[in-house]
Amino acid sequence: MRSKIFKTLLLIVVFGLVFPLFGKTNLDKALSSGINVVVIDPGHGGKDPGCHGAITNEKNVVLAIGLKLGEYIKSRYPHIEVIYTRKDDTFVELGERAKIANEANADVFISIHANAASSAAYGAETYVLGLHRTKSQEEVAKRENSTILFEKDSEEKYKGFDLSPDAIIARQIQLSVFLNQSISLASKIQNNFAAIGRRDRGVKQAGFLVLYKTTMPSILVETGFLTNPEEEKFLNDPVNQIKMANSIFKGFQEYVAEIEGVNVLVENGKGFEASIQAMQDAPTKEVVKEERNIVYFKVQVETSRTPLPADHDRFRNINVQEYQEDGLYKYTSGVFENDFNSANHYKNQMRSLGFEHAFVVGFMNGKRISIDDAIRLSKK
Repeated sequence: MRSKIFKTLLLIVVFGLVFPLFGKTNLDKALSSGINVVVIDPGHGGKDPGCHGAITNEKNVVLAIGLKLGEYIKSRYPHIEVIYTRKDDTFVELGERAKIANEANADVFISIHANAASSAAYGAETYVLGLHRTKSQEEVAKRENSTILFEKDSEEKYKGFDLSPDAIIARQIQLSVFLNQSISLASKIQNNFAAIGRRDRGVKQAGFLVLYKTTMPSILVETGFLTNPEEEKFLNDPVNQIKMANSIFKGFQEYVAEIEGVNVLVENGKGFEASIQAMQDAPTKEVVKEERNIVYFKVQVETSRTPLPADHDRFRNINVQEYQEDGLYKYTSGVFENDFNSANHYKNQMRSLGFEHAFVVGFMNGKRISIDDAIRLSKK
């Protein structure tokens, strides 16, 4: 027992005295000049799907939320550089995610995930680095840290890596300059989740490897439980993904105001209402009336060798139109009369919702025409 106490004290002294300024530069910069760089980390990706339910998996849900969050931040704060650890279905190692943030000298690190437990568990929770207090918190950290199993040579790479309580305490001491900021941001995000009717599971602590390695205020958001059928349905809905991203954005806005010492009117992310309206007003697969000799711009989201039903999982709950070309079934969303710019904006929304290869197409008199011809004719 005496040996264990001595070991803990030694770790605290080493980390507390030798490395007290390891991450202080980031905080000094943030407090003196505001928030300049934010890293958004959609968890998992590629060969690592994360947790899953019956209809979706974690990597897709969190990517859609993360991309939309970044869009809101960039629109509201043009001076803030937004960096993503991934922008598509790519596998990124845990250590690399932290490295991206550290090398960018980021002021904030936001990692976005979805949870798994019993089918009865529900609600959102946000974590900072620390010691878990319950078995469930420990299990969440173990599951998210298990991403290392997908990494090449992970056994050798993480050999001797210490996430013991002693090591976490020492790391907390080392990064204590950021802890209050992390908790503040996490609390604000949780409050905004509650404001849209999500169950607030609170701000918690656990030994997440990705938080252990970052050197700035850092949080990990668990947006909900994909193992709960109702929550999975909620998180798989593009409209609700937009709402979740907007809640995180509002919490971030409040945090920026706190750091910069100013009063701001917290508002929805730019394009929030338009995004929601676009999801709700998208045309059905069957009903679109188009007049002759008018150019219609649409956003193509999917292609298939066989016809797909309107409620197919690949459409992610958006409504689509079908047309056939070159022996393939092609699906579009949105109809914009003589308005390429609006269609292009809608394309970006579709990409943020996970349709990475979405692009604008033009139609006239029921036939697809080249995009150059469509743009030219729409201006007449």
